[in-house]
Amino acid sequence: MIEVSGLFKRYASFTAVNDLSFTVQPGEVLGLVGPNGAGKTSTLRCLAGIIPASGGEVRIAGHDIRTDPVAAKRALAFFPDEPRLFDYLTVRQHLNFVARIYGVADHETVAEPLLEELEIADKADQLPGELSRGMKQKLAIACGLLHGPRVMFFDEPLTGLDPLGIRRMKDSILKRARDGAAVVLSSHLLHLLEEVCTHVLIMKQGNKIAHGTLAEIAAQFANGETGVSLEEIFLRATGGSET
Repeated sequence: MIEVSGLFKRYASFTAVNDLSFTVQPGEVLGLVGPNGAGKTSTLRCLAGIIPASGGEVRIAGHDIRTDPVAAKRALAFFPDEPRLFDYLTVRQHLNFVARIYGVADHETVAEPLLEELEIADKADQLPGELSRGMKQKLAIACGLLHGPRVMFFDEPLTGLDPLGIRRMKDSILKRARDGAAVVLSSHLLHLLEEVCTHVLIMKQGNKIAHGTLAEIAAQFANGETGVSLEEIFLRATGGSET
C-alpha cells in the first residue's frame, strides 16, 4: 500500500533523508520516530507529495507519487501538526468544500458520522476563529477522512487535544487500520505509539537506524530484558537523544 524505495531529500548541500526504504501494508500502523531534526517531517511531506523528493521512488496504493500524483493523492490523507483552515468557512462548509474537490457523492451521509465520531457535531455552524486548538485539529482530521483515504500520514496529529480527544483519535486510527488502511504516525508521545502501532521505524540524522515490528525492535535493543518500553528502546537506539 505504501512503498518507499531509496528515498532521498536534500536541501542544497544538506541531506534531510538518506536512502530510506520501507513498506506499510494494509492494516499496519507504522510509528515514525526520531530526535528533533531526524527527517521525519521531510519524509512524510515527500510521501504525501507536498514537497518533491530528491531521489528514490514512492508508491501510494500502486501509484507513483511523482509520475501519477493525482491518483496517488486521491488515495491518501496528510494530517499536519498545524491545521490549515479557511477563516470564513464554517465547519460544515469546510466539509462541503472538501467533498467537491474529491467528488464525494452524497457526502452528508459520511460527514455527519465523522462529526459525531470526532465530537464536533455541535460546532458544525461555527467558524475556525470560534474553535479551540483541539477542535480545529478535529476539523482538519474530519476533512482528511471524508473521502475515505486508503493511506494516512499523521505528523504530530494530537497537538492541542485533551486526554479524551487523544483517546478518541487513537480509536479512530485503529478503526481505519482494521478497515484496511495503511497508516504512518509520527509523534513524540511514545507511550501512545506503543498502544497503536504494529511497526516502528526509528530515524536519526536522516538515516533509518531500526525498523520492524514492536517485538522485533524490542528484541534488538532490550539486551535480554523483558518489558522494556518503547521510550527506553528509543533512547538506546538513538544514543539518548531528546525526543
